[in-house]
Amino acid sequence: MTWTISGRYVAGCSCAVLCSCPYDGQPRDAKGGTECLGTAVFHVAEGNLDEVDLSGVDFAFYNHFPSNLTSGNWKVGLVVDSAASDAQAGALESILSGREGGPFGQLSQFYGEYLGMERAKVSLGSGDGDGCTVEGRTELSYEPLTGPDGSATKIKNAMFGFAPEFEVGTTSGRSDAFGLSYEASYGETADYVFSSEELEGATQGRA
Repeated sequence: MTWTISGRYVAGCSCAVLCSCPYDGQPRDAKGGTECLGTAVFHVAEGNLDEVDLSGVDFAFYNHFPSNLTSGNWKVGLVVDSAASDAQAGALESILSGREGGPFGQLSQFYGEYLGMERAKVSLGSGDGDGCTVEGRTELSYEPLTGPDGSATKIKNAMFGFAPEFEVGTTSGRSDAFGLSYEASYGETADYVFSSEELEGATQGRA
């Protein structure tokens, strides 16, 4: 089976700025904790799994990283927007769980526990500062970090990333889903393209 999804994402987590997960460092929050709890909310502008059209669907991917990413034993869970059809939700679960191969198939080698899929209203703002919301679970506001020239700070060619280059910033808000509760601190956003046809190693991915 072949699949592709593309669009935009906003992610927030408990790590103090900057999050060390993209370069496989030990997570650390503002209180000295050494775990990363986070949420990445995606809007699928275009996508499909074989004949299932995924265009227009929003979903949230939750993570618990107990240490640096390559140490594994991740906990991950998925919330698909309640407006999506059962076929769309099932297709996204197959992709995000790693069963359909591609970049999430690569990432699934690090999964210790898949927490399952739930349904709720998921929404992603259209611009900086809009953040993302998962009804009854997560509400995050995002603001970019900026450099001396006023443009957004970006990270490029990270070991783990949802895009080859992504903007970094701060998030505020709180999340509590799948028993994973955290106060947001770090944030990032970018346009993304994932596909089952990606060359192995081209995108490691990050949740």
